[in-house]
Amino acid sequence: MKDFDLIVLGSGPGGQKAAIAAAKLGRRVAVVDRRDMIGGVCINTGTIPSKTLREAVLYLTGLNQRDLYGQSYRVKDDITVADLGMRTQHVIGREVDVIRSQLARNHVSVVAGTGRFLDPHTIGVVDPAGREQKITADKIVIATGTCPARPDSVEFDENTIIDSDGILRIERVPESMVVVGAGVIGIEYASMFAALGTKVTVVERRERMLEFCDLEVVEALKYHLRDLAVTFRFGETVAAVERRPRGAITILESGKKIPADMVMYSAGRHGMTAGLGLEAAGLTADSRGRISVDEYFRTEVPHVYAVGDVIGFPSLAATSMEQGRLAAQHACGEAANAMHELQPIGIYTIPEISFVGRTEDELTKTSIPFEVGVSRYRELARGQIIGDSYGMLKLLVSPEDHRLLGVHVFGTGATELVHIGQAVMGCGGTVDYLVDAVFNYPTLAESYKVAALDAMNKMRHIARLSE
Repeated sequence: MKDFDLIVLGSGPGGQKAAIAAAKLGRRVAVVDRRDMIGGVCINTGTIPSKTLREAVLYLTGLNQRDLYGQSYRVKDDITVADLGMRTQHVIGREVDVIRSQLARNHVSVVAGTGRFLDPHTIGVVDPAGREQKITADKIVIATGTCPARPDSVEFDENTIIDSDGILRIERVPESMVVVGAGVIGIEYASMFAALGTKVTVVERRERMLEFCDLEVVEALKYHLRDLAVTFRFGETVAAVERRPRGAITILESGKKIPADMVMYSAGRHGMTAGLGLEAAGLTADSRGRISVDEYFRTEVPHVYAVGDVIGFPSLAATSMEQGRLAAQHACGEAANAMHELQPIGIYTIPEISFVGRTEDELTKTSIPFEVGVSRYRELARGQIIGDSYGMLKLLVSPEDHRLLGVHVFGTGATELVHIGQAVMGCGGTVDYLVDAVFNYPTLAESYKVAALDAMNKMRHIARLSE
């Protein structure tokens, strides 16, 4: 008889939900993770710290209130790393307590240490003192997450040249910064430091950033970041980074040299599988440390599952949670619906972006007709009240059956607002529902009705011309 029915490697969002789901089904469950990493990368160095840092930046800089109180408005003139870190550490501590409580309440055993496969059903856990204990299980879930990719040609020193994890350990707010990589993480941090007054330069080898987002929304974000003095270098590749006594010089292949106090690399992430001993379980990972799975999140070894960032796209905490739950249910022989195809994307830049469904580019490439309905925050009473004159909500609507094909939001509360559109789309609703619905006033949610009326009026006009 095995020690456990299910062992979960990693306590991040995917691991937590897998463990708790299996425990709710009456299984004996253990979670293996280092004592200082309960909650995984999400809680300790990734999602939660970065979003808390963003809230601290917005509050202390008074950025969102400047439309009302003037461009010189600030809550605190001299913002230090200690000011930012205080809020971040408080939230991390509270979240870790919540996770420990949830695991304990569901009778999930937490085995402190670093786990690795000794054979397909046995995990060796090495504690901080170097002692190893062996635990066995019928089923195993790998939820070890990812770490920032570090190019071999760059000498990271955790002070001047850092990755996204190192941001939380910096000793000062730099006067200037180069961000290498215009992906989600790079752009989020670029916007935060720009809001703090840091002169930011973003270097990206592609010709545009956030290629999977709506082009109009991305252009709006670029406009606002340029207004915060962010410089973009698209189509450029970093050749070398040279440390100097008072900073670093980033040398581009085109010959440009960019001096800065700090350089942050955001060049993708690698699955944390190197020390897992996958070969002992009969498993392999690709060149970026990712594990392939089927629709039930089973690996090539049927009793071993993998969920979360370690399996690749979309690498979001929200999707990782659902993957963990579904993997645990399948491992326990419980029927479960497949993950819904409508998955919202939230990008916590300043201002924030969120969308669900398809973009204009995707619909155009697949020759699917659509109409656009737009609502701008400046036309809403709530937008005036909160001082957001730039936000917008865009609906992409099928002129044939009035279904919503995509919802794109830019501005205050975007990551919250998108779920209204997601719910309508998920239930097979149409733009007609949004036209007829009554929304609280004054709210930003009212933007759905305004955008729906805009789309409906355009479709009505086309219909008249076609008569």
